[in-house]
Parts: sequence; structure tokens; C-alpha cells
Amino acid sequence: MGGDMALTDVAVRSAKPRDKDYKLADSAGLYLLVTPSGGKLWRLKYRMHGVERKLALGRYPEITLSEARKARDAAREAASGGEDPSALKRRKRIAAKIAVGTTFGAVSQEYIEKAEREGRAPATISKLRWAREWLLPMIGHRPVDQVEPHELLAVLKKQEGKAQLETARRTRAFASRVFRYAVATARAKSDPAALLVGAVAAPCPKNLAAIIEPKRVGELLRAIDAYSGQPITRLALALSPHVFVRPGELRQAEWSEFDFDAAVWRIPSKRMKMRREHVIPLSRQSLAILMEARVLSGWGRFVFPALGKPDRCLSENTANAALRRMGFDQGEMTAHGFRAMASTLLNESGKWSPDAIERALAHKDSDQVRAAYHRGAHWKERVAMAQWWSDHLDALRDGAQVLPFRAGER
Repeated sequence: MGGDMALTDVAVRSAKPRDKDYKLADSAGLYLLVTPSGGKLWRLKYRMHGVERKLALGRYPEITLSEARKARDAAREAASGGEDPSALKRRKRIAAKIAVGTTFGAVSQEYIEKAEREGRAPATISKLRWAREWLLPMIGHRPVDQVEPHELLAVLKKQEGKAQLETARRTRAFASRVFRYAVATARAKSDPAALLVGAVAAPCPKNLAAIIEPKRVGELLRAIDAYSGQPITRLALALSPHVFVRPGELRQAEWSEFDFDAAVWRIPSKRMKMRREHVIPLSRQSLAILMEARVLSGWGRFVFPALGKPDRCLSENTANAALRRMGFDQGEMTAHGFRAMASTLLNESGKWSPDAIERALAHKDSDQVRAAYHRGAHWKERVAMAQWWSDHLDALRDGAQVLPFRAGER
């Protein structure tokens, strides 16, 4: 230790490293430890219950000499009152760590990671991340239990001002889920987002455009047959009305999911919106379209690969862009519209039980018992319905006169 004289700023600043650690003493147990790499570390020697202890007070120049002395005085005062400064510092460090983990930003990230572990669809996860991005600038840094409804409302009103009503609705719903998760994990007492239901203008529900008038369905099917764009796009459009799955389920179809001998397509649960395997009976027409596609893409993974990118499937916009090219505008028909077309016309036919149609559309059963019963039920009816529906589409495409159905006719 160099003498008992108190240190000066100049002495601290000009202290040079040596081959080994050395100490420059200040007073009352405070000293500066100078390391061979040039580090200057404030340390305090103090006694607690007769035992000598050391306490790290920080690094120079982040902590100046006068700040180090203040920290020394506070630590000695704690020690004289029977409170060990080292234990106090450890508790403060833990408290700070916990505080960082309880910001809205941290809790919302934790919530999304939990959703990922639970196997939620990638599309769902990206929507959650997107809603989180809206909230971070305003409340990301705030402790989750201190966020006020008016802070959230400011974010939602900003979206409303930009006419992003659906975005505002989703943002509020996401915030509410995060707060409920914070309540469940004992980091918040309530959900301020719950108070904002109805505080922002509701979006007008948009029904996805679909052609359901039989004559116009025929025109659409003829236009698909005559489509002069990419052959893979034409085949994806040609298969769509026959299987009427969601557009993403069709685009991402993989050859490994098809059993040509059994004439079925098994879409694994991870690709389904409802997270449940969906098995589709394939009509002769569907199989013929798939055979055509096999010539073009059978050597790869995807049935409908993107042009020039065999490891990627067709993009989300390809089918809709093709429909626009064929003269069907967005207000009349979308890739999603093939489902509404099938649902409407199958129900109107009066030939098939509503349950078989619902199962074919892979809609979720609200009743769990009914869901279990449905898994294997209606299969024979669905096989017959798939073939009848494809034959019916052919009749519409060929412009045959479509006779009205008589109730109960089979």
C-alpha cells in the first residue's frame, strides 16, 4: 500500500500499469487496484463481525474518486448498522435483473417464445411479433405492472388515425394476452388492455371474395384451363376447386404427403391452421392434375415449387395475381374463395350432410367429444362427395345445363 495519504484525481489518472497488480490507498479502507492490463478498480476493505472483507465499487473512470468515496461512506454506514454491504450489493443486483425481466418488452418476448414452444403456426408467431413491434417504442421499456390504459390507447389511436383498424384490433388483443400471461406468472396484477375493448373503431368484416354463381364458376374453370402463364401455377389453380383447402395448405403441399394408391392426401398437423392432421380423399380429376404436376416437379420436395427456386413453394400472391390476369378482380375471386365456392354449392346441393362438408373444409369442432367422433366419421360419404364434386365442376366447366336439385335426391 502506498502511504496513508489520501489519493488525488491526478494520482489516479496518471497511475500506470506494472508487471503485477498494485494498490493505491485512499483512506478509510478505500483503495485503487491497478492491473497489468491497465484496469483501475475501486475496492473497499471493511470489517464485518471482526472478519475482514472486500467490496468492489466499480471501475475508474466510470466511477470518479469522489463517487468512490461516497460509495465507501454508504457501505461503511451500512456495515456499522449491521448490514453487510456485499450482501446488500448482491440483493440490488438481483433486483435489477428481475426488474429488467419484468418490462413489457421482456415479458412479451417470453410470451412469444412460449407460443413457439407450444407449436403455434409460423404465421401466427409472425403476427405476434408484428403486434409486439408496434408496442415496443411506446411501452417496451415500461415495467409490465405499471403500464396504464392511456399509454396503450395512444398506440391504438395512432393506428386508427392511419385507418389501420384491423392492426389496432390485433395489437390490443396481443397486449391483452401478454398482460394476462404477466398476471399468471405473478408479474402484474391486472390487464389494462381489457379496458380498451371497443375503444377503437371496429374494422368492417371483409368476406373473402368468392364466385358461387354456377354459370360464373364454369367461366372461371374454363379460364383456368386456358391460362397461359406458368404451367405449375395453372395446375395449382386447377387443383384448388377440387380440394378446396386453404391457399397456404395447397401452396406448401409436398409429394411425401400423397398416397396415389389409396387416393388420399394427408396434410400433417403442423401445416394445418387447426393443428390437426387433415386427410383428403382425391377424386379421379384431382389425381389426374397431380399426375400432370408430377412430370414437372415430381423430382423435388414441393408439388408447386416457385419458378427457378425448387426449394421454395409458390408465393402467396401467385394464385391471386393469376386470377387478376384472367380478368377476375379482387372483389370477385381470391385463392381463398375456392373454399367458400365448395361450401356454398355443396350445401345447396342438399346431397351431403353438413357434418361431412365441415369435415372436408377442416373446420374446428367446438365440441371436443364431437371432434373425436368426427375424426374417422363421414369418410365414406366424403370419398363419394369428392368424386361427385369433381364431376359437378366438370359439368359446370363444360357448360352443361345444371339442373336444380330436388331435396333428398341421391
